Amino acid sequence: QVQLVESGGGLVQAGGSLRLSCAASGSIGSINPMGWYRQAPGKQRELVASITSRGTVEYADSVKGRFTISRDNAKNTLFLQMNSLKPEDTGAYYCSMMLYRRYWGQGTQVTVSS
Repeated sequence: QVQLVESGGGLVQAGGSLRLSCAASGSIGSINPMGWYRQAPGKQRELVASITSRGTVEYADSVKGRFTISRDNAKNTLFLQMNSLKPEDTGAYYCSMMLYRRYWGQGTQVTVSS
């Protein structure tokens, strides 16, 4: 079993920054692909950023140049640095790990006010 616990969400004004963290624990084994997803009210969950086991990163077009995904493999922690936040970035942000199947955290709320 894998446990993922997100933190770092909150309320921020447009143009501000937040840093999300995701602590992974359990039967993780080697370094696994991970990602950040978000879900706005009434919308489907979407991929925001991902990082492979080798460190290759990808971003949704809507966050390129503003968000940065990174990981601390020694601490089994995933990060998402979010800068220049916009109201449309509002939503619940979920950490995810692929290990035979996809695991999800409980989510952390990000609210960006205009």
